[in-house]
Amino acid sequence: MPELPEVETSLKGIEPYLLNQTLKKVEVRNPNLRWPVSQQVHTLVDANVKNMRRRGKYIILEFDAGAILVHLGMSGSLRVLSHDSPVEKHDHIDFITQDKRICLNDPRRFGCVLWSEDWSKHKLISHLGPEPLSKAFDADYLHRKAKGRNVAVKQYIMDSGIVVGVGNIYANEALFKAGIHPMRAAGNIALKRYEVLVEKIKAVLAAAIKQGGTTLRDYVGGDGKPGYFKQQLLVYGCQGKPCVSCGASLKEIRQGGRSTVYCVVCQT
Repeated sequence: MPELPEVETSLKGIEPYLLNQTLKKVEVRNPNLRWPVSQQVHTLVDANVKNMRRRGKYIILEFDAGAILVHLGMSGSLRVLSHDSPVEKHDHIDFITQDKRICLNDPRRFGCVLWSEDWSKHKLISHLGPEPLSKAFDADYLHRKAKGRNVAVKQYIMDSGIVVGVGNIYANEALFKAGIHPMRAAGNIALKRYEVLVEKIKAVLAAAIKQGGTTLRDYVGGDGKPGYFKQQLLVYGCQGKPCVSCGASLKEIRQGGRSTVYCVVCQT
């Protein structure tokens, strides 16, 4: 699944072609995504894109009358194409401007394109925690929210109600860099250790955004090229390999159905 850096990379990739541009129309070839494409999206004509932003894993296109919320789902991508580019099998939706078509290609159709008059109050957005790269996300906040909680710290930082966008890959990497065992109870971690963890979460995500996201089998950026952060990963996907810090063999376990890889020596 595209994670926060992939979504941020996608946003930056399409922004020069949509921001302050007139959206001539939205061509919906297949409305049957995770949820049916909102009817307002079908009828949007000659609307100016006033602003673009990311909230969690949602890309938001703002207009005078409301906003379109785009989620890439499991395998979706947004690509900038010319009008005469051939339509591919899973090109479900085109956002068409004077010069380009920005195409949502989604083989598994787990993405969504929805309309909201006030996107910040939409049910998919309103419950989300702070952005991980914002000032609102700090050690005091994370420590306070964890008080009395027995949930494993990896699940805790992946909870979008606590903080958005810390997906599985980046949770693995940040916990390794912070030296924190992924199964340690969130409520049993000291403030000083959360200070380190917050620093590492921010650093890992910032590095991934700079690199263009993590290369996944189905993920490509807005230009159709894969991300390149995978080569920087220290633990995720490296089970059985020696730890880069101590040489011990990295161990893999399953948490919440997801792969967790960690160092049995360095992470306590």
